Amino acid sequence: MKEYPTDRIRNVALASHQGTGKTSLVEAMVYDSGATTRLGKVEEGNTVSDWDPDEIKHQVSINVGVAPVEWDGYKINVIDTPGYADFLGEMKEGLRVADSVLLPVSAVDGLQVGTEIAWQTAADRGLARLFFINKMERENADFDAVVAQLRERFGTSVVPIQIPIGREHEFSGLVDLLSQKAYRSGGEAGDVPADLQDAVAEYRQQLIESVCESDDDLMERYLGDDAISDEDLARALHEGAVRGEIFPVLCGSATHNVGIEQLLAALVRYTPSPLEVQESPNGKLAALVFKTLSDPYVGKLSYFRVFSGAVQNDSHVYNASKELDEHIGPVLVIRGKQQEQVPKISAGDIGAVAKLHHTTTGDTLSTKDAPVVLDPIDFPEPAFSASVVAKTKADLDKLGQALHRIQEEDPSLHVERDPDTGETILSGVGESHLQIVVERIKRKYGVDVELGEPAVPYRETITSAAKAEGRHKKQTGGRGQFGDVWVEFEPSPEADFQFVNKIVGGAVPKQYIPAVEKGIHEAMRKGPLAGYPVINVKATLYDGKYHDVDSSEMAFKTAGILAFREGMQKAHPVLLEPIMNVEVVVPESYMGDVIGDLNSKRARVLGMEPIGGGRTRIMAQAPLAEMTHYATALRSITQGRGSFHMSLLDYEQVPPYEAQKIIDKRKEAVEH
Repeated sequence: MKEYPTDRIRNVALASHQGTGKTSLVEAMVYDSGATTRLGKVEEGNTVSDWDPDEIKHQVSINVGVAPVEWDGYKINVIDTPGYADFLGEMKEGLRVADSVLLPVSAVDGLQVGTEIAWQTAADRGLARLFFINKMERENADFDAVVAQLRERFGTSVVPIQIPIGREHEFSGLVDLLSQKAYRSGGEAGDVPADLQDAVAEYRQQLIESVCESDDDLMERYLGDDAISDEDLARALHEGAVRGEIFPVLCGSATHNVGIEQLLAALVRYTPSPLEVQESPNGKLAALVFKTLSDPYVGKLSYFRVFSGAVQNDSHVYNASKELDEHIGPVLVIRGKQQEQVPKISAGDIGAVAKLHHTTTGDTLSTKDAPVVLDPIDFPEPAFSASVVAKTKADLDKLGQALHRIQEEDPSLHVERDPDTGETILSGVGESHLQIVVERIKRKYGVDVELGEPAVPYRETITSAAKAEGRHKKQTGGRGQFGDVWVEFEPSPEADFQFVNKIVGGAVPKQYIPAVEKGIHEAMRKGPLAGYPVINVKATLYDGKYHDVDSSEMAFKTAGILAFREGMQKAHPVLLEPIMNVEVVVPESYMGDVIGDLNSKRARVLGMEPIGGGRTRIMAQAPLAEMTHYATALRSITQGRGSFHMSLLDYEQVPPYEAQKIIDKRKEAVEH
């Protein structure tokens, strides 16, 4: 592929709800540009952008992909992003390196939540946005209804620049509202059909008014009834789109390949070049790595976008994020799974390089004499966690390395070892996200694992004071063992464990007192109710006895353990559970349902506050045990429009009826 100057490059991400036809749209664009000779289909698993085995198996996009197409002297880097909510991290990777976003919308289903999320993400980044109403050939397709829906949700700056010819199975082409020409499938531009004259006039008037509103000079001429040329309209439409003041709407059918050539022309004409939205290409190197693919055989492949300077074949760069040097091997242009070696990737363009040693997703490649760190990618917080259990000893040996490699590919995954339960916990955006990760670990690294529900780290404590004797006496053939202590146990809310020595008169010699403390502390690892760690206990050693010959550190340590076990039983032990601070952000219309659901989870709702955009933040406190599957529940209640954040607040006593169930379950597990 030849090199293109920065002003002739367009970086366009496709982002919207799953099932709107993004992958098929990419396929049609690649085909119409001449880069492929046949139109692949998602169902047949032969599309350019969904080439990963997991994507072929599940027939959904999972990874962000790049498919450059050449059109009319321009290079369009088409960045295909997944629409499924569990792969939001991949969508954010794609939008971080895009200059504009094309939002496909189904002509049948209309606006859906994934498209709203993509719109908001693009708006937060200040990106130009266009809509493509896809599937115009389907039964119940309704262009006018979808446009009305988009304008109601996103404002009157959403304006069609095309309208369809025919509807449903009679859909055969489109009319360009600027040129007022009709484009039918496979044919040249023609005249507007007579039955569409009125609709074209109405939509064109709407377009002219919206464009003029974004341009003071045109507005003056419009109000003065001066003629406005199509060239002036096109220029102002481009500038308005770049500034995020106008959002053009196009239409077509990806699978029937109708309207795709006009879409490509519109992307060239109305989306910004990197020069219009990024820094000058004359500066030093600044490139962001936005995607990492790990292959157990080939190694690591790093996708990057160059914001200034150039990445040269066989050169040295500086990873400014890690402050380490990297050697650049062959520089590649990627289209799906195809790789083409090129001399360099220049400013504004997207490429890839294999086998970088230190670089991971989000890092900036720069120069040592002028290092710069670009803003990293804003990955979504994990919302769903599961324990990871290796099926065999061989799997366990390879698990750590496999999890490390998979995290390099997908930074929206978090892996940690829970010190309380000893479990390896894998956290991601949702349940499906983790299921796909498990499949990928097995396929790529041969490690077979199962996901389980993470154990809740319960605790035990005491609710009253009690005195207990710990007496350890053992006579064997030779020297015996003897240690006798009296300890008072009482609740200590301010500390997990306090030990106080109140021995007077040498009832327990000084050298044995640390052993008593150690014994009690060790015994606290397993409480009497269900074997959970004990917290918030003060132990006061106030009396004891010793033997000149038989006493030892071990004997007094054992005495401390025995005193603890007796004292715990007397001091009315209870089970504690982790209580989480929960913040839930939802559209106001779902507030009642969300609060009702939280109440059913033993939550305390503390308050609500509006945060703009028709959304409300709900503050609550809830037991962790009830929140394990909250990501799935919230998504179901709010149709994917809700989000939440959770952090540990404190431990509180489990209600007796719940505590008994937990204790019985724990005992049953131990017996088995």
